[in-house]
Amino acid sequence: MNLHQLRFVQEAVRRNLNLTETARALHTSQPGVSKAIIELEEELGIEIFARHGKRLRRVTEPGQLVLKSVELIMREIGNLKRIGEQYSAEDSGTLSIATTHTQARYVLPEKVAALRSAYPKVNISLHQGSPDQVARMVIDEVAEIGIATESLAAYTELVTLPCYEWQHMLVLPAEHPLARKERPTLEDVAQEPLITYHPSFTGRTKIDQAFATRKLEPRIALEAIDSDVIKTYVRLGLGIGIAAEMAVRDVADESGKNGLVIRPAGYLFGQNLARVAFKRGAYLRNFVYTFAELLSARLERKLIAHAMDGHVENYDY
Repeated sequence: MNLHQLRFVQEAVRRNLNLTETARALHTSQPGVSKAIIELEEELGIEIFARHGKRLRRVTEPGQLVLKSVELIMREIGNLKRIGEQYSAEDSGTLSIATTHTQARYVLPEKVAALRSAYPKVNISLHQGSPDQVARMVIDEVAEIGIATESLAAYTELVTLPCYEWQHMLVLPAEHPLARKERPTLEDVAQEPLITYHPSFTGRTKIDQAFATRKLEPRIALEAIDSDVIKTYVRLGLGIGIAAEMAVRDVADESGKNGLVIRPAGYLFGQNLARVAFKRGAYLRNFVYTFAELLSARLERKLIAHAMDGHVENYDY
């Protein structure tokens, strides 16, 4: 039994039992992967995978138990590497962050710059994706920390903590009739063509729930994952926008000079909660704690360490 065999089994499951994709991901040959898995099964005296010919079809019942042990072993191997880096590399290395476009574009730049100032030997690797992709990157150890609004708390493999609250804003052409209202109603908004986020991004669930609760059918003219795209199309007159407040600070600062005005919409769509996520059981290096503290005063190192030990119930909003 060796680590290569365990890694091949783990990656095969991640790649939906496709050994060609597994081999490609691990930079080896497909026959080599297949042979290593078979040798591990023979040593254990069980079948980890049920097969149809040479193809893996499903994980067997004993294979499920093997996978749990493999995940634990590989997680601790990763922890050992991080402990070594922590104490031998003098706070150098790479911090991998998984997050959404909105967080990467509007929230993280100052935080990343502050971390680099505190740890000049630390490189930053920024991975962007949907909230579900962010969660998966943390689980698969592509990233050490994930930041997103939706989905993270739904994964039992993750420890998640509240980071900060935010609300949506209406983005309006300066000459639009609703720009003259301080508090447009949901009925007002539902009558307009809307430009907002794709359903899996940036609090879109709260927007849809608000309309559904009032039995209103919004007129979605355009969906995007990029807040700048939303603002661009509002300027072009395609409709009114619904965007995250951190993405429209430039509009607020220019006070209509760029042809747009904003109105708070938290009273329409409720408050949203951005969360940070870590893989359960992972060892966090010093600069990971520091970065979390930079994200929010609430995320103190002691609190994070306590949560990573399994005590998270008292730290939700």
